[in-house]
Amino acid sequence: MTCVRPSSVSGSIAAPASKSVVQRLVALAVLTKGETRIAAGSLCDDVRAALSVAAAMGARVSREPGSLVLHGKGRPDPARLDCGESGLSLRMFSAVAALAEGPSLLEARGSLCARPVAMLEEPLRALGARCSSRAGLPPVTVEGPLRGGEVALSGALTSQFLTGLLVATPRAESSSVLHVADLASTPYVDLTLSLVEQAGGRVVRDGYRRFEIAGGQEYRPRAWQAEGDWSGAAFPLVAGAVAGRVRVTGLSRESRQADVRVLQALSDAGATVLEDEQGVTCARARLRGFTFDATDCPDLLPPLVALAAHCEGESVLGGSARLRHKESDRVAALTAGFSALGVEVADDGAALRVRGGRVGGGRVASFGDHRIAMALAVAALAGQGAVTIEGAGAISKSYEGFFDDLVALGAVVEEVP
Repeated sequence: MTCVRPSSVSGSIAAPASKSVVQRLVALAVLTKGETRIAAGSLCDDVRAALSVAAAMGARVSREPGSLVLHGKGRPDPARLDCGESGLSLRMFSAVAALAEGPSLLEARGSLCARPVAMLEEPLRALGARCSSRAGLPPVTVEGPLRGGEVALSGALTSQFLTGLLVATPRAESSSVLHVADLASTPYVDLTLSLVEQAGGRVVRDGYRRFEIAGGQEYRPRAWQAEGDWSGAAFPLVAGAVAGRVRVTGLSRESRQADVRVLQALSDAGATVLEDEQGVTCARARLRGFTFDATDCPDLLPPLVALAAHCEGESVLGGSARLRHKESDRVAALTAGFSALGVEVADDGAALRVRGGRVGGGRVASFGDHRIAMALAVAALAGQGAVTIEGAGAISKSYEGFFDDLVALGAVVEEVP
């Protein structure tokens, strides 16, 4: 267990590499003939899962100081693929694996075993592959080759499978047309399209409803610089807003990552936000209740609940319906965790309503969820007592150095039995 005590924080840290970007680049590398080099610092469990999948698919994977190096063959081998607890790896690589001429089994661990994958099956079959799951849950069996075609799919629950199709279908033998309904996370699709196009792929689209992809395209070997992760950086930025002054380097305001919108939420809450070419500084100020729609960036809701807990009045955080099928039921986890600290969090089915004020101490559970653990830790910094977090090691899924960074900023963090 990890105990976080009320602390002032001050200083500068580097943002971790974006796992959303690196995982997509790893998938592109599998489908690229030749060397892909990705400049990225520390790795997290989700990136390690993607690298494991890439190696099983036949790519040669190695690490050099500060970089990942992958030699792809342009087409995956059929294999048994351990996706760990990475939902993006499971859903994205299902489409990539469908390019192999043979069966692949995509396995899950932990909470990912209970996350839905039924949205994969019919679209992959319509594009020429075989696909089955365990009654809509992992593991997933896929057998190619993915030939191309025309298919309709829903993006209401997740955009991760659409990401997989956008990465994989340029390498199919024939053209594909994807008709997408109710797409929620459009910024993540923008991110995928940007990387596909930089790798040499071409996608013609009509907004977010229709994507036309020519088959037989080739990706170009190249070097990439992985940008900083706005999802992870949201937590130390909120720490600055509630407990001092924090600078996070390696972040780009022009990023296509959905969670860059944390800057707007921080400003709306009254925090001092300063931006420059190297990063972002966030400093404590008098905080007020704010309204924010996180439908397109649901990973921001946990750090924003921590922010709202220290704001005067009520904050309304929309998009809560998208939290039910994450590493935990995040609505239930946030409600239970913050209620244990004396903060009122209510869900009306569409939004979380957080009544800010005094944040107390106590013992809380992470529910095995990295973002819940980090949200509780950040809230504790400006609280009235020590907060002990059970299962805080879950942070390694996305931000392994999170507690080290808090300590470097001056926070008092202790491991307790």
